[in-house]
Amino acid sequence: MHALRCLVALLALGHLASAARAGLYFSGETFAELPSQWRGFLVDQRALRMVAAPNAPANPLRKEYVEAAGRLEKLKKERALTADEIADLGAVYLRLGEIGKAIDLLRPAQREHSQHFRIHANLGTAWQLQGDLAQAVLCLEQSAQLAPGKHQKAEEAHLRLVRLRHRQPKDATGLDDLFDVRFVDEKGAYQPGKLAAEQVKKLPAGAVAVVQQLGLWLPADGRLLWLLAELANAHGDVKLAAAIFDGCVTEFGMNDIELRRHRSQTRTAADAVEVKPAIEPKEEHKGHAGPFKPRSRRPLLGRLDLADLPPINADGVTALPWAVLAETQVEGDFNPAFPKYLKQLAGKQVSLGGFMQPLREDSDLAAFMLIEYPVGCWYCEVPEVTGIVLVELAAGKNATFTRNLIKVTGTLTLNATDPERFLFTLSKSRVTEAD
Repeated sequence: MHALRCLVALLALGHLASAARAGLYFSGETFAELPSQWRGFLVDQRALRMVAAPNAPANPLRKEYVEAAGRLEKLKKERALTADEIADLGAVYLRLGEIGKAIDLLRPAQREHSQHFRIHANLGTAWQLQGDLAQAVLCLEQSAQLAPGKHQKAEEAHLRLVRLRHRQPKDATGLDDLFDVRFVDEKGAYQPGKLAAEQVKKLPAGAVAVVQQLGLWLPADGRLLWLLAELANAHGDVKLAAAIFDGCVTEFGMNDIELRRHRSQTRTAADAVEVKPAIEPKEEHKGHAGPFKPRSRRPLLGRLDLADLPPINADGVTALPWAVLAETQVEGDFNPAFPKYLKQLAGKQVSLGGFMQPLREDSDLAAFMLIEYPVGCWYCEVPEVTGIVLVELAAGKNATFTRNLIKVTGTLTLNATDPERFLFTLSKSRVTEAD
């Protein structure tokens, strides 16, 4: 099986430029410069959305927010929280879907700390999620005035979005006219894979970055995902647009007539696009790049501290963090550079927690892909090549597919030469329940 070729063919679905985080500020979150590559954004956006879903499959990211809330709540019992700590706890509550708790905390803090930008911004987001758009507008007007320069454009975009929706009926389902652009040609026709030139010119230079920013702290907002689908289509990526439209319908249950029409048209156009080989000669890539220029691979930045890595157990099993795999750099015509710690683990037994992604539709699996977070739509949320591990079970062994978090223990192999195989393989593996 040409594993990497198939994978990269799927990756073709996803190829105010600042690191500002408007609307929801938590000091424990570190973001890359936006816009991010589509596939990286969609994976992280869904991971943030699932933080608020306690009954979903185990989510390592949710655990981090639950622990952060616990630390701050414990501190709150010992002494009065500072304004920054209040803003952080309010943001964590919002991530966890505890909107009432966030409002109860942030509302009195807003009166006490009337010039604190992050408290105003987080409370504005809380009111928006609560459905009280009038209160949200008042708070966001304050946060837009108080915002430091690097955050101002994102704050203004958030305020503009909430004002637009405040003027609409409560049951409105249409596309947000955030940029005063009609995503049709001069005759009013929708064009999959492109946008009329005069309409493209109306889009601000940071349009994708702004909407990605909104989507990161409002990850459960399906109408923002629709707007991202239109932007992907406007930038010529019809396959990615079709995949995002599918997510709007299948994951968010959106039923707007215009949305479904655009979904049908882009899906037809995407199905007609010839699938290119995953690994092409370098000269064949010329002309493939569109007008969308990402500034990062994914928005959420991990914090890999080499000092915190577990010592390598030469005769036993070493726990392998996903962040170590993500440090691998792949450039040019498949020329991976593995971090030193990872190279030292090659040939040794490691354990890794994650989620199954079948290579085929079998329920009993002798081999499968392991990924850090579960995905809803593989075609639009597929991880990067550094975020996938091929698991091969011991001879004669099979594992039953599960959507729950698992732990895999096996011998690590690194692939530095064959572009048609996965970068990382765990062989002679065994699957157990997660710790």
